[in-house]
Amino acid sequence: MRIEDYALIGDTQTAALVGRNGSIDWLCLPRFDSGACFAALVGTHDHGHWQLAPADGEARVTRRYRPGTLVLETTFTTASGEVRLIDCMPVRDEAPDVVRVVEGIRGRVPMRMDLAIRFDYGAGIPWVRRTDGALGAVAGPDALELRTPVRTHGEAMTTVATFEVAAGDRVPFVLTWHRSHLPAPRPIDALAAVDRTTEWWREWTSQCTDLCRREGHFGDAEAIALRSLITLKALTYAPTGGLVAAATTSLPEDIGGVRNWDYRYCWLRDATFSLYALMLGGYETEARAFRDWLLRAAAGSPHQLQIMYGPAGERRLTETTLEWLPGYEGSSPVRIGNAASQQFQLDVYGEIMDCLHQARRRGVDCDPDVWAFQRAVMDFLEGHWKEPDEGIWEVRGPRRHFTHSKVMAWVAADRAVKATEQFGLDGPGERWRRLRNDIFEEVCEHGFDADRNTFTQAYGRAPLDASLLMIPLVGFLPATDPRVLGTVAAIEDELCDGGFVHRYGEDGLGEVDGLTGSEGAFLPCSFWLADNYILQGRAAEGRAMFDRLVGLANDVGLLSEEYHQGLGRLVGNFPQAFTHVALVNTANNLATTTGPARHRSGIA
Repeated sequence: MRIEDYALIGDTQTAALVGRNGSIDWLCLPRFDSGACFAALVGTHDHGHWQLAPADGEARVTRRYRPGTLVLETTFTTASGEVRLIDCMPVRDEAPDVVRVVEGIRGRVPMRMDLAIRFDYGAGIPWVRRTDGALGAVAGPDALELRTPVRTHGEAMTTVATFEVAAGDRVPFVLTWHRSHLPAPRPIDALAAVDRTTEWWREWTSQCTDLCRREGHFGDAEAIALRSLITLKALTYAPTGGLVAAATTSLPEDIGGVRNWDYRYCWLRDATFSLYALMLGGYETEARAFRDWLLRAAAGSPHQLQIMYGPAGERRLTETTLEWLPGYEGSSPVRIGNAASQQFQLDVYGEIMDCLHQARRRGVDCDPDVWAFQRAVMDFLEGHWKEPDEGIWEVRGPRRHFTHSKVMAWVAADRAVKATEQFGLDGPGERWRRLRNDIFEEVCEHGFDADRNTFTQAYGRAPLDASLLMIPLVGFLPATDPRVLGTVAAIEDELCDGGFVHRYGEDGLGEVDGLTGSEGAFLPCSFWLADNYILQGRAAEGRAMFDRLVGLANDVGLLSEEYHQGLGRLVGNFPQAFTHVALVNTANNLATTTGPARHRSGIA
């Protein structure tokens, strides 16, 4: 199936991908970054899946989320009738559960269930037995228990059930994970769990403030901005406040290629952007939880700060490949862990400082430890901002003086100055003002090509980079500054293809990041171009770009990281927090910007 054929369900600790065919092809338990018990997404059905669908395989399929929730409804219409498959993961109490209910709508529809449990990303074939009315699967530390009134039987290494559903019938299935050395948790009532999960999400979405209530600016906010906020909430790790970049690993940026990465971790950059989007929706509880997670994860010397951590703040994210998995549509290797966790990326210091500044502006209660942490960040930055780094795109080529990285160092200094000026916090304000000015002058001297009237990817390098679109969004220069206008025009000319933006030029792709192959258009960058249009007073062009990008979302409103124009498909890990953040921010800019030459003091 195509990546966009999947929908997301989750319990704010892990998540599953459900295909249009009723098959759960990806689920890691008990956390986002745990081993997968269903890994067909990056393998074959023999690597684990759980399908519920009409037995004859012929059906018209429509899907939706219950409004304001992450409860998925898939409707199958067949020659003999119509059934609805309801999928959700109740917000966790005792154990992680996947709840599926087959509901008859009209007629009588023969149904079939195929369940292949494979622990450890498809490598572990479990011992399966039936006890106490349940089907149990055990391998190593993991155990799963399936409870359903439907009779099941074994077929090779798959558990099968066939049954018929008539109008008004509701047939429940509950799959529960637990540690294999502990007793199974108490069974839950599937129908009550669906109702409870629906109400939990509706209570959460009811707290959304003006961002989700505006009409007349960008269409149905409930279906656009709010759906993205729900997706971001689904990618949070509730026990700690961390937020993962995506629910998946190794969905390719280049189908059949090697650009396959594990995104089930908390990037400081993505998480700070996500936090800002949630704050736009009024979700201060998430802001506080992430702030506290950040302080714990980054505790220690700032020179040891990592660009990403595990959901609970783990530092060791050793990258390895799973040789037994062929990859999504042959895109190998399949990787777990991420070696980029050890990179030096200067921009994250600016994003951290801006994130905490925005939280302070919105009245998130100030913990004294926050400013102490920020002071330590600034002490480090003052001594290291002149160093080359791997940059926002985590290149696996040589370190460079990336212009975007230096701009974000400027952001760090700017937010530190604002902390002293606007909030009266103690610090060497004059020294930080000099630092801010020094960085500004260096960027304008070494990161700008006067002959072409554009900022460049790195000092002394002619190529362009879509990260330069952030320059006005963070307040480094106004959107109408001639240098910004020239940069936007150059990006339109060199990095835009079919109305979408690539991160950098295709001809220099491997030279920049040290990898073979190509990639799709980068959706967050495309939203950034829309933001630039809006801030330049080109609102109609910004709206057109926004509508074009929103049009790429699948039938339930989800987007991945990139879009491949040649194939007409979404590519990259899915759903991607970075993309949904950009969507929310552009929607906000469309709704709030009334004229040209405005720029925000925070990340757009």
